[in-house]
Amino acid sequence: MVIKCWVTHLMLLLITWKESLNCNGLTVDPPENLTVVDPGHFGHLEISWNPPGSLINMTNCSTLYHLEYFNTYKNSWSAARMSIRSYSVQFDLMKDIKVRVSTILDGPCTNNTMIQSTNYAELIQKPTSTGVVDTEVQDFICLFHNNEYLECKWRRNPKTPANSKHNLYFWHKKLGQAVECPTYIMSGGDRSGCNFTETSLPKFTDINFCVNGSSPKGPLKPTFFSLQIQNHVKPAIANKLHLQTGPDMELWLQWEHPVGRVPGHCLEWEVEHSQEGKTPPTKSVTRQTSLTLTSVHNSERNCFRVQSKLSKYCADKSFWSDWSQPICNQEKKEIAPEPQLSVVPVYVGIAAAIIAVLVLSLCVGAALKVKKSRREKRPNSLLATLFAKHVTVTAVDA
Repeated sequence: MVIKCWVTHLMLLLITWKESLNCNGLTVDPPENLTVVDPGHFGHLEISWNPPGSLINMTNCSTLYHLEYFNTYKNSWSAARMSIRSYSVQFDLMKDIKVRVSTILDGPCTNNTMIQSTNYAELIQKPTSTGVVDTEVQDFICLFHNNEYLECKWRRNPKTPANSKHNLYFWHKKLGQAVECPTYIMSGGDRSGCNFTETSLPKFTDINFCVNGSSPKGPLKPTFFSLQIQNHVKPAIANKLHLQTGPDMELWLQWEHPVGRVPGHCLEWEVEHSQEGKTPPTKSVTRQTSLTLTSVHNSERNCFRVQSKLSKYCADKSFWSDWSQPICNQEKKEIAPEPQLSVVPVYVGIAAAIIAVLVLSLCVGAALKVKKSRREKRPNSLLATLFAKHVTVTAVDA
C-alpha cells in the first residue's frame, strides 16, 4: 500500500513537471530578418520579418507578432498585434526609424497560455545624408483654400547655390508612383510653391510630399512632409458685416458665412473689438454669426472685424482665415453749447429798435403832411390876389 501511494505521488509529480515545462519552461525566440523597405513613397515604408527558426516544427501553436514603432509625428511609441509578417507605416524620413518586433505563442503547445518572447528583433535606421548640406527648403506649408484647392509653399534656403532648381513630388495610396507638381508657383524666377487647382486630392488620406532639387554643386538636400488636406483648411474671408445700434447703448454685429465648400456649422469665429483710445483690442470666440455688446459708449468709435477657422468637431486642426475689412459705427460728437446772451440787453435792444422805427415813421408822416399842406396853400393865395386886382379894376372903371 505504501509503495502504491508512493508511485501515485510520483506520477503526479511527473505530470506537474511536464505541464510546468509546457507552460512556464517553454521559451519563445523573437522574429528574424527584420527589414524596412522604402518603395519610393516618401515615408510610407513596408516592414517585414520572418518567424523564428525554432518554430518550424511546432504545428500545434498559433503565432502572433507584436510590432512597435516610434511615431515621429506623435513623438511616442505605437503598437500593433497581428498574425501576418508585414506591415506598412508612415515615417518621417528626416528622423530616425525605430522598429521592434516580438513573438507571441498561444494554443495547445502552451496549454492555452499566451507566451511572449522576452527579447525582440530591433532595427534603427538613420535618415539618408544625400544632398548638399544646408540646402533643404524652409517654412514648408500647405493650405487647403476654402476646402476647394490645395496650395503648398516653401522658402528657399539662404545657403542654396545660385541657379538651383527645386522640384516637388507627391504620392498617396491611390497613386501607383509619385507624381510631380502640376503647376509651380514662381517667385523672383525661382520655384517657391505648387498649385493643385486642377488636381483632385483625396481627403482623410496621408499625402506625402518631397521637395528636392538640383544645383551646380550637386543635388539639393530633400525635405519630406506628410499631411491630410482636411486638416489644412483655410476658410475664405467673411465680407458681409452689418453693424446696428440698438436701444440702451447696445451694438449688434452680424455677418454671413463666406461662399464656398466649407459647411457653415463647421466654422468658429473670432471677433476683434477695438475702441479709440483703448489698447489692445478685445477678442472673443463664438460659434454664432452675431454678437451683441451692451453698455457701449456711443460717443466713442467702435470697430469690429472677424476671422474664422474649422472647429475641432470637423477637423483635427485648421488655419485662421484672413481678417475681414473692419466695420465701425458712426461716432457721435458732443457739441459744446453756445454761450447764452443776457435776456435784459436783448429786450432793451428790441424796444429801442421798435421806438426808433416808430419815431422815424412819425417824422416821415409829419414831413409828408407839411409838404402836402404847402402845396394846397399856393393856389388859394394866387386866386385871392387875382380876385383883389379884379375888384380894384372894376371900381376904377366905375
